[in-house]
Amino acid sequence: MLYYLFEYLEQQFQFPGASLFGFITFRAAVAIILSLLISTIFGKRIIRFLQKQQVGETIRDLGLEGQVEKAGTPTMGGIIIILATLIPVLLLAKLENIYIILLIVTTLWMGTIGFIDDYIKKFKNDKEGLKGKFKVLGQVGLGIIVGATLFFHQDVTLKEKLPIQQQNEIRAENPDAQAAKLFKAEEKSTKTTIPFLKDNEFDYSDLITWIHPGLEKYTWVVFILVSIFIITAVSNGANLTDGIDGLAAGTSAIIVLTLGIFAWVSSNIVFSGYLDIMYIPRAEEITIYIAAFVGALIGFLWYNTYPAQVFMGDTGSLTIGGIIAVIAIAVRKEWLIPILCGIFLAENLSVVLQVSYFKYTRKKFGEGRRIFKMSPLHHHYQKSGYHESKIVTRFWIIGILLAIITIVTLKIR
Repeated sequence: MLYYLFEYLEQQFQFPGASLFGFITFRAAVAIILSLLISTIFGKRIIRFLQKQQVGETIRDLGLEGQVEKAGTPTMGGIIIILATLIPVLLLAKLENIYIILLIVTTLWMGTIGFIDDYIKKFKNDKEGLKGKFKVLGQVGLGIIVGATLFFHQDVTLKEKLPIQQQNEIRAENPDAQAAKLFKAEEKSTKTTIPFLKDNEFDYSDLITWIHPGLEKYTWVVFILVSIFIITAVSNGANLTDGIDGLAAGTSAIIVLTLGIFAWVSSNIVFSGYLDIMYIPRAEEITIYIAAFVGALIGFLWYNTYPAQVFMGDTGSLTIGGIIAVIAIAVRKEWLIPILCGIFLAENLSVVLQVSYFKYTRKKFGEGRRIFKMSPLHHHYQKSGYHESKIVTRFWIIGILLAIITIVTLKIR
């Protein structure tokens, strides 16, 4: 809203400083500062409100050190993250931008699912919360919305660079040719990025056109199915990672900040030309959303680091995973998720392997055996005697390493 106000002031009155709101970097900086202030200043008030409502975490006895002391800690703290993200976005972003609309819908959609789950756990005295099938149904519904919008909406386009020979001809005629002249016209495309390959573009239509070229018209089905899979996997991964103080929020902040770099370079025609990556028009507004989201996550860590004064609950973890997935799909970097979200992947796999091996050995030997002392993976290290602060810090370090590797894929092919 402030964006439109200052745009009006600039156009009508040349108001001093109003032109700053036309710059992505300025609005992103304001967004991250504003979200930090909201999450740290008003976060305390939200925590007190949750305490008054007796929205305390019910701890199951899993035999983990320090577990009993956490009983009664307010949960549903994801509300802090959601508010601290949405308020700066509503003030500073272009609200008609399709990517901003999708991310707002994602935040509210997944936040609602998580809130219902937390509400059932606390106020209905049901430790299982929202049944798994309803969670999955919600994730599938969001996947359909996101996939269909990104596939069919007219503003979701990309520009590819002209062939090298044609670029050289343009430069020969005009050495000072603008970067924009080296790109083709905007077009609808289902291409995405595959890491580490020289020709790193992959078209989803190739998944079915090898059967018969006429099947290309059904590419939308493939794209929506991929969107559903990614959103479900990442949101569940974030949910499983939220098990000890500061782990999910800190890891997610690293992931989202990395995606912010990709969103910014992909939406800048000069940098996308230099890095030889897809140029995605109008995706620069995603940077504003990411800035607000990172600020909200870091601000939330003020109260969530050990010993936590508040837990994000499913209200926060499902929302975080959904936002990360949608941003990755929007900037055509979803196949970097196994690297960038390696912590989420490890947490997911640890649960799948543990359950699968337990069932297999019980069937074969008559008693279930375990690969890990406990799953998800962070609990295995707790059972091994590591303090949760050390586990969180080391997971953050691994997350930073994975983020660096992800960024390096821009040039290493």
